[in-house]
Amino acid sequence: MPKAEADASRGGKMGGETSSGMMLAGDIGGTKTVLGLFRRGAARPVLLVSETWSSSAAKGVAEHVERFLERHPAEVQAAVLAMAGPVIDGVCKTTHLPWRVSEKELEARFGWRVRLINDLAAAGCFVPFLEAGEVYALNEAKPSPGGTIALIAPGTGLGNAFLTFVDGRYRPFASEGGHVDFAPADEEQLEVWRCLAKRFGHVSVERVASGLGLLNLFACLKEIGGYSVPDWLAEDMKRKDQARAITEAAMERREPLCVKVLETFCSVLGAAAGNLGLTVLATGGLYLAGGIPPKILPALGDGRFMNAFVDKGRFSGLLQRVAVRVILNQKTSLLGAAQTAFEMDAAAAPRAGGDPQPF
Repeated sequence: MPKAEADASRGGKMGGETSSGMMLAGDIGGTKTVLGLFRRGAARPVLLVSETWSSSAAKGVAEHVERFLERHPAEVQAAVLAMAGPVIDGVCKTTHLPWRVSEKELEARFGWRVRLINDLAAAGCFVPFLEAGEVYALNEAKPSPGGTIALIAPGTGLGNAFLTFVDGRYRPFASEGGHVDFAPADEEQLEVWRCLAKRFGHVSVERVASGLGLLNLFACLKEIGGYSVPDWLAEDMKRKDQARAITEAAMERREPLCVKVLETFCSVLGAAAGNLGLTVLATGGLYLAGGIPPKILPALGDGRFMNAFVDKGRFSGLLQRVAVRVILNQKTSLLGAAQTAFEMDAAAAPRAGGDPQPF
């Protein structure tokens, strides 16, 4: 059995005892699956226990859930699973895994109510509950209360979502905007597009601005620029996650090819974020979620990302007034799924203190 990473409890120990009245939440990504048990908290869900597995270590979500509950027995009231892919009529065909996940099939198997939501929509559910220390500001603009919020999340892929303020609360909407066309902004990016078009045909922005995109950029820029790969870097890319090896080589050792890859990545991501900000008129802020942004804060803060973000001609001024934040809490999608579970519970009490506003 693959080793799982267990997190310390925030709300009390579970041990081997059976716990009742819990909500099960999951963040089902292309690389990792995170499952957690939650109880209701005063302001936001309280995580009791969670574990992380490689998603590909199981044949499907149900196997991960069974393994988790064997280790942490609980009387689950309901479950919400945040899926890395579109959810249509209660079914998700995952983008980066060969899985078909169905609410009805999971309900029949486990006996409690199950809801599937897009992982970025889940993260969006939790944005209004983020605390000041859980976000990092890339500019000095402030979110407009009640304004539309946009999320873009480079991880294994590139997720998009947005939230609108309706009837006194924020409501999330999923998007597959990561699969729109990649629009090169200069001659070098055009060469990257040509390189990727030969390999994939259609070149989406996800092919560039994601974990997989970092690898694509590495291969294409190496070919375009005639770079050689030092032995230590080739060894690093064998020993650890390749995207991580590239970003670390760029930031810590200033390896020329990796620096070029990361600079291009930040520019393309900034342009994509600006496009999303304009598309939904994100006066409530643009939030960078996913696993990559917190790891590359120095690169995101060196000006390339923000320059590309606001480089929209006549609408540059508008985007300069959009607050841009990096979400540092890596369990935002999991917490958003838990928040959704409590909100859909018919017995859940209304939140005290009204709807919070994002930082």
